[in-house]
Amino acid sequence: MCVDGSMVRLHSYRQFGFLMLLCQSKRHFGFAEIDRSFRNDVLNGFSIRPRAIPARWQYDRRGSGLFDAITTLPEYYLTRSERSILSKAASEIAALTGFGRAVVEFGSGSSAKTPTLLSAVNPSAYVPIDICTDFLWRSIEQLSKTFPDLSIYPVEGDFTGELRLPAAIQSMPQLGFFPGSTIGNFVVPAAVDLLRSMAATLGQGSMLLIGIDRLKSVDVLLPAYDDAQGITAAFNLNLLHRINSELRGSVPVDAFRHLVRWNDAEERIEMHLEAACDVRFAVEGRPFSMAKGETIHTKNSLKYGPRDASVLLRAGGWAPIADWTDDKGLFSVILAKEGAAQLAP
Repeated sequence: MCVDGSMVRLHSYRQFGFLMLLCQSKRHFGFAEIDRSFRNDVLNGFSIRPRAIPARWQYDRRGSGLFDAITTLPEYYLTRSERSILSKAASEIAALTGFGRAVVEFGSGSSAKTPTLLSAVNPSAYVPIDICTDFLWRSIEQLSKTFPDLSIYPVEGDFTGELRLPAAIQSMPQLGFFPGSTIGNFVVPAAVDLLRSMAATLGQGSMLLIGIDRLKSVDVLLPAYDDAQGITAAFNLNLLHRINSELRGSVPVDAFRHLVRWNDAEERIEMHLEAACDVRFAVEGRPFSMAKGETIHTKNSLKYGPRDASVLLRAGGWAPIADWTDDKGLFSVILAKEGAAQLAP
């Protein structure tokens, strides 16, 4: 059952429609429990100093929709750059990976870039993994129309945790797909751990196609995370709305503002929510207070030079075998093979 986060095979579009209706019905009638991990991360995040809440909790239904809108903004170069790379390199990627692999996408979201890859490599199966149920099933609906003969095994869950892939693909050679420079959301030790976990999940002889954002001018970076229309600000602030809605919070959302910083020492963009005044609120009955100017650290986006990206992948158990970039050198898509010597992070 999809509500429990287990895996199903889509034998037909009719079956997909039934499962989607079942998921929606269970949510609408209140059977879905509050995610304990979300609760624990929020309560802990407000208790520690400096305050911080993991970025994965920004992606509820509304947050995922706002992030999709972000990817179309003129300031947000990442998606356009990665799409252009995938389109130009599709035949080379197919030649290096071979046909018939099972494609496993970590954090599939709306799967906007996925059709380009699936068309190129002609996979034996597709496994989208995502924490947001609505976006997962919506993307499957579209993909099932575009690729009616493709076996799709959706997995609802957090790809940063322990994963068990469908038994049906265990004997297939596997290609992990991790686009969007999502790896940049993790500090280096956590990124290395995640890459090692992916290698263990995908298994011996697997490959990984990963998008990694490159170091560049701060004049290009900052607007990408603080757009003129304020959509990124709404995306960041939506975390507080979610806390209020799902965790009985009383956070005064209007008392916070979206804040973006470039941390030069760590070579990363940081997103924060800054208190514009002294505030008091409660979450799950626990009281909290923040002084004016204090922030909640909500997201990192680390940027890598080409050599840095290669070292990161090798430390995570992957040997890079090909690297593509766009015409402006803003972004990289790297193909790697499982089995690199694991260096100390």
